[in-house]
Amino acid sequence: MTPSTHPLFWRDQALPFVELRQVLDGRKVSYAPHSHQEWSIGAILDGRSEFLCADRLHAVEQGALVMMNPDVVHACNPRQDSPWAYYMMHLDKDWLAALLFFHGIRQTQDWQNTVGDTLLSAQTYQAFVDVCNDLIATDLASVEKRQRLEAVLVDVFIQLKSDNSESITALPTNNLYQVAHYLHQYCLQDTSIEQISTEFGFSTGYLVRAFKRHFNMTPHAYRLNRRIQLGQQALKQGQSIADVAQTIGFSDQAHFQRVFKQRVAATPDQYRRSVSS
Repeated sequence: MTPSTHPLFWRDQALPFVELRQVLDGRKVSYAPHSHQEWSIGAILDGRSEFLCADRLHAVEQGALVMMNPDVVHACNPRQDSPWAYYMMHLDKDWLAALLFFHGIRQTQDWQNTVGDTLLSAQTYQAFVDVCNDLIATDLASVEKRQRLEAVLVDVFIQLKSDNSESITALPTNNLYQVAHYLHQYCLQDTSIEQISTEFGFSTGYLVRAFKRHFNMTPHAYRLNRRIQLGQQALKQGQSIADVAQTIGFSDQAHFQRVFKQRVAATPDQYRRSVSS
């Protein structure tokens, strides 16, 4: 049987801190650079791809785990003529931080970014794939799924612990962070980049170049990415695609669908029609 070319999104109202995507035939998948609010971990099930995380480029293939910290710009696309299948899991960072603190892996309940973008461990890879299969299974109760998921995540972070600094590094003073915060907070407003540049004391050309160099996307792309994040939240709550498009600032529904698919590699309808327990 030919694998489905449509992604599967799994969610469970009893486990609101985790979302899982399964892609079995992603040869035509193409991601624009994007980011997530959650901490993300994925397993390459088949094929080879190029994984760009921040400014680091990795060649990854079947058997690799890849990880992305919250709000870090990334993209992962299959190599030409290569099969491409994967699981990708998104986890609420506050829930995950509390889990790691409870098990003594972290010394604080505040989220701390992980160090490293990939993990090569056959045993951990198989355990992660197994728990992904468990999550989408229909014959397991939510409480058992949670127990299995927590056990695998604890194992992953035990392996990562030696590479992870326990200190929390404050962001350096940089007006670009203020611009990013403004775009995040007021992403539904259409304030021009020229006006924003003036407000923060930059020339428009400098702001666009410096922002892209620092965040790996332009201010406009950063704002669009935040709108798509809000769109995903609304779709998960069952809102109609037309209403979501209008609410997050897309007067043209076709434009919303195009931007959404570039960053999620699925249409809004495919994303909304999740498989749940």
